Amino acid sequence: MAHRSSNRPRAQAGTWPPQAAPVAGTLRPGADFWPSFIATVQAWARAEAGPGRLLPWVPIAFGAGIALYFVADHEPVAWVAAAAAGTLCVAAFLSRRHGWFPLAVMVAALAAGFAAATLKTARIAHAVLAQPLYSVALKGFVETREVRERTDRFVLRVAEMDGPRVSTKLERVRLSVKKGTAPAVGSFVEVKARLQPPLAPLRPGSYDFGRDMYFQGIGASGFVMGAIRTVDPPAPGGLRLRYAAIMQGLRDAIDARIGNVLSGDSRAIATALLTGRRDAISPDVNDAMFVSGLGHVLSISGYHIG
Repeated sequence: MAHRSSNRPRAQAGTWPPQAAPVAGTLRPGADFWPSFIATVQAWARAEAGPGRLLPWVPIAFGAGIALYFVADHEPVAWVAAAAAGTLCVAAFLSRRHGWFPLAVMVAALAAGFAAATLKTARIAHAVLAQPLYSVALKGFVETREVRERTDRFVLRVAEMDGPRVSTKLERVRLSVKKGTAPAVGSFVEVKARLQPPLAPLRPGSYDFGRDMYFQGIGASGFVMGAIRTVDPPAPGGLRLRYAAIMQGLRDAIDARIGNVLSGDSRAIATALLTGRRDAISPDVNDAMFVSGLGHVLSISGYHIG
């Protein structure tokens, strides 16, 4: 039987020809370090700009501007920072058809981050306690309530503040109470408390409690001394407080519903995922969650998952 051969060319598979892109250079130590460094940075920039990968660097520049604000030696002037950021943004827009447009966008994003941090600080500026106060009478609305493992705590929006050595009135304070005794969100209460200034970092570069409390509008922390009395408010608390009370009521209702159908750590985990309350999880299960790498599921719980 005759063998029939085919002269048709065989198909070949290949990749799409890549665009010509500059190869990033390498640093060479020695006398020509700076020329080599500049050439390497330029090569890296061309490698990023060629495929159009510069956009993700804009939020990085914005964040760098915020970081630059926090390392400033003194508080910047808010209107100067805002005017500079606006001018640089307009300049970046006008230069969109020129070769320096990417650099102009990065500089504008850096200035915008710096201005955003400056304006945020100016907007929420409030008094901060400078020295401890040991017996202070406080009246105000309960804005938030947190159920914790050993104690509860709540944020009080201060309406009246009286006591020895009280020279300035604080807007908000965070108070700790015995477990299960925190007042309801939205209620107007009268308490006596011992107040402390916001805690400074325990060591250089560590977590700054005072900074986070400042940006939450809290001027002091402390604990309640004696009973908590609920009294009639002199004026309504406003729509925001009413919304917070409604949301807290929903969380309490969800927690009660879960408690009717589940028990033990199953109930605790379900409650943590839906409402954010993690105090009922046993230490063994809590440790197992973090050792297994699932602790972040509890950390982002509450409104995020619900």
